[in-house]
Amino acid sequence: RVQVRDREIKVNIFDMAGHPFFYEVRNEFYKDTQGVILVYDVGQKESFDALDAWLAEMKQELGPHGNMENVVFVVCANKVGKGEGPGCLISYGGISAVLPPFLPTNSSLCPQTFYSAIIDLCDNGGKRPPSSMGVGFTKEQADAIRRIRNSKDSWDMLGVKPGATRDEVNKAYRKLAVLLHPDKCVAPGSEDAFKAVVNARTALLKNIK
Repeated sequence: RVQVRDREIKVNIFDMAGHPFFYEVRNEFYKDTQGVILVYDVGQKESFDALDAWLAEMKQELGPHGNMENVVFVVCANKVGKGEGPGCLISYGGISAVLPPFLPTNSSLCPQTFYSAIIDLCDNGGKRPPSSMGVGFTKEQADAIRRIRNSKDSWDMLGVKPGATRDEVNKAYRKLAVLLHPDKCVAPGSEDAFKAVVNARTALLKNIK
């Protein structure tokens, strides 16, 4: 039993044995699952790559009538002191979905965020609230961070054409600042992306009369 927000809830957690030998046992636990914590070792890239296989197995066991869109997924990085975790864009069944939030397993935010999301799901009749792409960050935020990281210059970073006016630069900046502010966004790389956007705006405005 755990206290989440203003209520006490009972949580049943099952550690799914990963060895193929245990498949016939663990496949019984997928049905009626409300949340899944996917854990990988930051020191072993293959453990991150294997997350796809776990999602595929779950989808297979749920069958054609199962809906993974109504399950809360959290990706957690284990052994974070040993390296940097890769991005969290996971694909399964031809669908790409950001599985938020991206948290170290030793973070107290991990279980609390996870349980809160499941409460929201239950309060919404067992369906993920339509206003949310996920618990921690949206696909739009993840895509923006990826685009900023790959930008070739300040114009590209803000998504405006060279020669844009001050108003156009400020408008583009405000949109990204609201989307990526570290107080509102927990996506990996959001803080660096926000700083880059601030610097890009400053650099461009210096050269615009």
